[in-house]
Amino acid sequence: MCGIVGYSGPQSAATPLIEGLRRLEYRGYDSAGIALGTQGKLFIEKKAGKLSNLEGSLDSSLPVVHSGIGHTRWATHGGPTDGNAHPHVDNEGKLAVIHNGIIENYSELRKELEARGHKFSSETDTESVAHLLSDLRKKHNGDLSAAMREAVKALRGSFTLLAIHGDAPEVVVGVRRNSPLVVGLGNGENFMASDVAAFIDYTKCAIELGQDEVVTMTPTSVKITDLDGKAVAPKEYQITWDASAAQKGGFTHFMLKEIFEQPKAVADTLIGRLSDNKQIVLDELRMSADEIRALKKITVIACGTAYHAGLVAKYAIEKWAKIPVDVEIASEFRYRDPIIDAGTLVIAISQSGETMDTLMAVRHAKAAGGRVLAICNTNSSTIPRESDAVLYTHAGPEIAVASTKALLTQMVAVYLIGLHLAQVNGALKDAEVESLYKELLELPGKIEQILETVEPLRALTRSFAENNIVLFLGRNIGYPVALEGALKLKELAYIHAEGFAGGELKHGPIALIDKGTPVIAILPAGHEHALDEKMLSNIQEVKARGARVIVIAEEGAHVEGAEHIIRIPVVPALFQPVLATVPLQVFAYEMAVARGNDVDQPRNLAKSVTVE
Repeated sequence: MCGIVGYSGPQSAATPLIEGLRRLEYRGYDSAGIALGTQGKLFIEKKAGKLSNLEGSLDSSLPVVHSGIGHTRWATHGGPTDGNAHPHVDNEGKLAVIHNGIIENYSELRKELEARGHKFSSETDTESVAHLLSDLRKKHNGDLSAAMREAVKALRGSFTLLAIHGDAPEVVVGVRRNSPLVVGLGNGENFMASDVAAFIDYTKCAIELGQDEVVTMTPTSVKITDLDGKAVAPKEYQITWDASAAQKGGFTHFMLKEIFEQPKAVADTLIGRLSDNKQIVLDELRMSADEIRALKKITVIACGTAYHAGLVAKYAIEKWAKIPVDVEIASEFRYRDPIIDAGTLVIAISQSGETMDTLMAVRHAKAAGGRVLAICNTNSSTIPRESDAVLYTHAGPEIAVASTKALLTQMVAVYLIGLHLAQVNGALKDAEVESLYKELLELPGKIEQILETVEPLRALTRSFAENNIVLFLGRNIGYPVALEGALKLKELAYIHAEGFAGGELKHGPIALIDKGTPVIAILPAGHEHALDEKMLSNIQEVKARGARVIVIAEEGAHVEGAEHIIRIPVVPALFQPVLATVPLQVFAYEMAVARGNDVDQPRNLAKSVTVE
């Protein structure tokens, strides 16, 4: 996820561009750059790292010009370097492009453009667009808007693009496909950005852009067309938030915003992971087929929410790849002399990549001879740097302390690892892997379905606001979901919450049940091992002792004994945690709101635990 801003107007363009990037830095902070539209050429400055690095490089020699584009990056194709930072330019240095999203066919475009003599200087997918636009602009006699329309027809993927050319520097051209872009209408000046937060200080009048709509902006005009050049009537609206709220995209809290960003986060993490010959693409693992086949076991190390993703990994990898998996709390790992050797793959899961307990466990595992694969959401952080390989998720920055979209993308990452291992060692056939991958691709849409019907759950949750204990029950792969639901409630609502394996009820936890005790049960998907029937028996047991029971069950599943049923779409049993977790996130969020707690910054907690 990247932040994009464009400006054309009377101000010195660097000012609104840098201010806009500062408000968009939550969208990515691997690098930042600007292109200023000086007549006949462009002024380009870009730096790896946070926005402050770019600001520090801009001195008094900065030209005073009145249009430009700016970008803050969350790296996907190519590492976070000065060279991979945006904007990207054509070989003449006169056309600059910035981009949010992924160009899926960039590789074939690059080969075609190189064959025509274009020279590339970065590892990004974006640079292909700069060179393509350069050729198409010449074809259309200098019309950058026409060039953009033709270029977009040739592109596959999800993207927002902004472009500027030195021959007409006051003109900024943009387009969106499955990626955000809004226009801000000012007084003698206009803006484009990924989020209205970028220009909220200057105007509250905005235009929403539809799919594949191209916008051409000058200081005094905004023209929108479809890809065939037909004019589109602008859809103006007034922004009702203040500048602070706009940073949350109109959501009351960052956590709620991040809950609603999960469909895109999951989709982004899945993009491009199945090759044309039906192989899971996991080059990040950096293991040969022989090395994978020689694996004797896998050990997952993680803390907190990431630990629950590790438990999901155990069920999936053992089921598909038939490799034994241990899941360890990272803070305990190195204190018991764990058995790690060259036949062990250690998977370290950390959203920030700076979790000290996990980092120390990684170092211990490497010293013992294990190979370490990191699953991480933060490019170039310590754990990925010290691991042998890294699989980056694409959740984007998480600002709220309580993790939501990071967890779902971690689950997707471990599914991909499990499928890859199973395919290489022959435990699953290619057709089986392809079928499961296609089911994974359906998850974003199914998460969206849950979020579209979440209001009744929010209202229901408020009726439990005075309860000081909530219990969660799960079986098999539903057990990690129960643990996660309890953790979220503890983090946010500050109440006693526990997750239990359903079969353990009679071994002690059932003593906690009293009249009115809320119990949330995750009904297993399908009928394997009759686990759904066993969970229904657990529900009857707690109901008989006075519990108020909420059941999370897939559509069509038979449920008896529940006071409330939360339905989720049907998925293969191993994928259920991705969907079943979402209502529990909403439940914890709404409980915190109802109890008057600080949702985004819960007491005593920090986003990243960097001390042991």
